[in-house]
Amino acid sequence: MERLFDLIPERIGRLESLAFNLWWSWHPGARALFAMLDSSAWRLTQHNPIKVLRECPPERLKAASENPRFLAQYDRVMAEFDADLGTRTDPIGSEFAGRTIAYFSAEFGLHNSLPIYSGGLGLLSGDHFKEASDLGIPLVGVGFLYPQGYFNQKILADGWQEAVYRPLDLSSVPLRPARLPDGRQCTIKVALEGRDVVICVWELLVGRVRLYLLDTDVEENAPWDRELSARLYGGDQELRIRQEIVLGIGGVRALRALSIDPVSWHGNEGHTSFLLLERLREEMQRGLTIESAMEKIRRNSIFTTHTPVPAGHDAFPFHLIEKYFSGFWTELGLKKERFLELGRNQELWGEAFNMTVLALRLAGFRNAVSRTHGQVSRKMWHHLWPELPEDKVPIVSVTNGIHVPTWVAPEMNQFYQRVLGQDWIHHHDDEALWKKINAAPDEELWEVRQHLKCRLLSFIRERARASWTRDRIDPIQVIASGTLFDPGALTIGFGRRFTAYKRATLITRDLERLKRLLCNRLRPVQILFAGKAHPSDEMGKRLIHSIYSLAKDPALAGHIAFVENYDMHVARYMLVGVDIWLNTPRAPLEASGTSGQKAVVNGVLHLSTLDGWWSEGYNGANGWAFGEVANFPTLEAQDASDAEALYRLLEEEVVPLFYERDSEGIPRGWLKRVKESIRSNAPVFCARRMLKEYVAQLYRPAAEG
Repeated sequence: MERLFDLIPERIGRLESLAFNLWWSWHPGARALFAMLDSSAWRLTQHNPIKVLRECPPERLKAASENPRFLAQYDRVMAEFDADLGTRTDPIGSEFAGRTIAYFSAEFGLHNSLPIYSGGLGLLSGDHFKEASDLGIPLVGVGFLYPQGYFNQKILADGWQEAVYRPLDLSSVPLRPARLPDGRQCTIKVALEGRDVVICVWELLVGRVRLYLLDTDVEENAPWDRELSARLYGGDQELRIRQEIVLGIGGVRALRALSIDPVSWHGNEGHTSFLLLERLREEMQRGLTIESAMEKIRRNSIFTTHTPVPAGHDAFPFHLIEKYFSGFWTELGLKKERFLELGRNQELWGEAFNMTVLALRLAGFRNAVSRTHGQVSRKMWHHLWPELPEDKVPIVSVTNGIHVPTWVAPEMNQFYQRVLGQDWIHHHDDEALWKKINAAPDEELWEVRQHLKCRLLSFIRERARASWTRDRIDPIQVIASGTLFDPGALTIGFGRRFTAYKRATLITRDLERLKRLLCNRLRPVQILFAGKAHPSDEMGKRLIHSIYSLAKDPALAGHIAFVENYDMHVARYMLVGVDIWLNTPRAPLEASGTSGQKAVVNGVLHLSTLDGWWSEGYNGANGWAFGEVANFPTLEAQDASDAEALYRLLEEEVVPLFYERDSEGIPRGWLKRVKESIRSNAPVFCARRMLKEYVAQLYRPAAEG
């Protein structure tokens, strides 16, 4: 391993190894260690230890190496690091000893310093990976580097979103070249339109598991091929198919070049499905027939679908498939029509090659990401198994969960250590453990919750101050960002991708009624919005503009705010600092959702339509649900009905309960509901439970296939 930080004193020399493994990102002691080194740099770099080490003056490093308090923390962290990366493992991980499971995804949300994610799919992949490390499940991931990442969001004074792309500084992220035995960086090739595109491979350590990221920004490539992997979800259909060829076909070849031979292969969403075609090619080159090759790869291939809307699945017109795969099907010895049949599907706009259909046909194990989504998926894809009853369509459900160590706030972690026990994090999927939460002192829980809200509002003010200093933004933008928010007011958070079905503006349908609710002098309410719209989603951008216009409206007196550039860093403050997490998808279009799961483990109550995971999580006493699960004649009728139910619930139940205080100023009824939310949801909607279900239903049978 090359030494990049030669000025680090030998006594604390392993800080480099720690910084180059994202293990630190979900271990509070490691994060505290880097903060102790330079708290200002830690804050200004948005918690990036590599930047902290690079920018740390030699004299500060030397002082740290001689500071007994720092050294004691360093020794504790390194001992835990060694134990976790050594022999410590869960029994469920031990059964895979010596074997590898490949996990392909178009995005991974591991830390904000590596912006190769856009939202829920990437965050789920990141949480999946971290929990695999904790349990000792030997995943090896394949994804894209995206040198320009996903876009940074800037809201202009007129309320319109601007997408800003910034090149990724590779010296500030924990990447190293994936090395071949002779020391060279691993590179592979994929044919596109008859020419070879060179792909270099980078390695990222995530605890005990490894992620390999593909990058086409290589000197040997033509300029247009160097840009191929530049951005996440950018460009048109042709760029998308080229990216997915690189991810699927190139990803398999990268693992082969690195001498990694997985016992099973997991494709996360349809973007990854071409990996199955490459594996099909491998088997047919070994002499198998198409039927035998398909049967062989089915036995150890897993596919997870995340999209409950037919139009949301990647489908390419046949002319693009012919353009990029004519040589491929010739290599397989197949006729064009036989090849197209692998992914053929009737779309709204005509027949096409559907990536989800390809995966459903070639993977022997298939799952949706919540029970409701499982029902929707079995109905959606019933036509692929017309001989079976709908409820027997072979798509099972594994409901998404969050990686609790990543998303629990430090203050809540300390609270749980006092209430549940110092080692609670190692047993957090044990439902019996969480019964202890009922005995927690209300006063202590309320104090932690108030502290987290104050921390959120301080974060918002500091961001507004920085924007004012750096960009000289319009003063009204300072107000629109939430600087006037009251720490004593009921605060509702809404943070997610802005797109039509998520209905960010549902709560603003009746503005006069909303103003009465928000601006009540005795029981004020404030709403904090955040989220990005895809650069090509004009409706999503109009929704942001609508919300931002309200945030600038003097009549609302600073009761609505919009926080720009929602990412993992912002989420760490917002998800834990609000009182209510609002979710308004038009049922049943939310596959699962995980933001509400992150909120409830931090004592934030969930208020949502009964869709995705909340259909399983809501028990009548642990948050609120609104809206009817019914067939409405029009979308407008559904939205009107749901908005009325939401207003009534806020006016009659939520707001009164929050402001119902005893003589000590404690909202006992509210905290009773918070405790029930934590008790009933925290052990169930976690990645630990999720990974154990993946093992039982998918990984174990696929590995034995």
